[in-house]
Amino acid sequence: MTLSSLSVAVVDDTRDFAALREEWTELLESSSSDCIFLTWEWLYTWWVHFGRNRGLFIITVRSGSQLVAILPLTSSRTWVGPLSIPLLEFAGTGTIGSDYLDMISRRNCESEALDALVPFLSEKATSMRLPRVSESSALAVTLGRVLADQGWTCVPVATEVCPIIDLSAGSFDAYLGSLGPNHRYNFKRRLRNLTRDYDVGIRYARSDEERREALSDVVNLHLQRWTPRGGSDAFDGSDLLAFHDDFSDLAQKRGWLRLMVITLDGRPAAAFYGFRYGHRFYFYQSGFDPAFVRSSVGLVMIGLTIRDAIGEGATEYDMLHGDESYKFLWAKTVRQLIRLELYPPVRLGRMHRHAARVTAATRRLARLMLKVELGGTRRDVRPL
Repeated sequence: MTLSSLSVAVVDDTRDFAALREEWTELLESSSSDCIFLTWEWLYTWWVHFGRNRGLFIITVRSGSQLVAILPLTSSRTWVGPLSIPLLEFAGTGTIGSDYLDMISRRNCESEALDALVPFLSEKATSMRLPRVSESSALAVTLGRVLADQGWTCVPVATEVCPIIDLSAGSFDAYLGSLGPNHRYNFKRRLRNLTRDYDVGIRYARSDEERREALSDVVNLHLQRWTPRGGSDAFDGSDLLAFHDDFSDLAQKRGWLRLMVITLDGRPAAAFYGFRYGHRFYFYQSGFDPAFVRSSVGLVMIGLTIRDAIGEGATEYDMLHGDESYKFLWAKTVRQLIRLELYPPVRLGRMHRHAARVTAATRRLARLMLKVELGGTRRDVRPL
């Protein structure tokens, strides 16, 4: 693709963000970073519900009138001692759990887009904290190196992994055959026992009323599981609940939403909240009734959603960030996520980098002390 002179601008108004919807969608579909968490629907809904106390800072790159790239950021301030320092972060950060945040660029135009962004970012000279980036993305591979050539300090920090299930086997039976014999037998036995001991029902959310009911089941069952264990931040507060109500509505209209509820004798026992976007099937959140823990209804639910994903023709089942042991009963590979910390070669940037190093060292010490206090063992809480 031949590009004319590129121009860089910042979208900092909610109305202008809203007006980008069609261009954004077309660009994302033509990019190598295409995923559910970079859709206009996800990030705009996040901004509406969590954007307060931040400034919108969506950087756009255009070739003439054509949108070539988007770097979806927000601006805020962070304290370093007595100083308040400006900071750029990805839109979509925080407790909603966005993975694979990235620059959105047309395929084969990534290097040109980055070449246009670097002078703009260098002139801005603002620290950036960019979490949950795939380590293989063009942003991760190239941006830090190019900015380092401009004197920036660039720190890639390995964070979470996303366990991935390859669905190319083509059938659920073939996929089960690729699993360890103990887990394969356990799943089949648990499913058989459920159908023997209970009247098993499976509900899918097809209508708006069913969406609301199923989402409520996910929230209630998730909280039943985690509240006695100290709580969960997945659905903690009215803002998060409103976000998921709004986004699930948009996702259902786009055909992305996957909500499933398993009932035992008519009682909601397990619920799944996920998405089908492109070739991927995403496991976003779930819940199950602790009263059925001995029946392993959560394990059965995951198996059935994998079966559904294969039936739909998805080629990948993404369990998203987290190294919980139950995920590796199903998944054999992972995708590494990193956090990019970028500090400009100015006084405030150096101060911010020093403060970040001190904070990281303090956290490492705290984790070490906690490990010693727990007797050197890792407490692995299996949610299923």
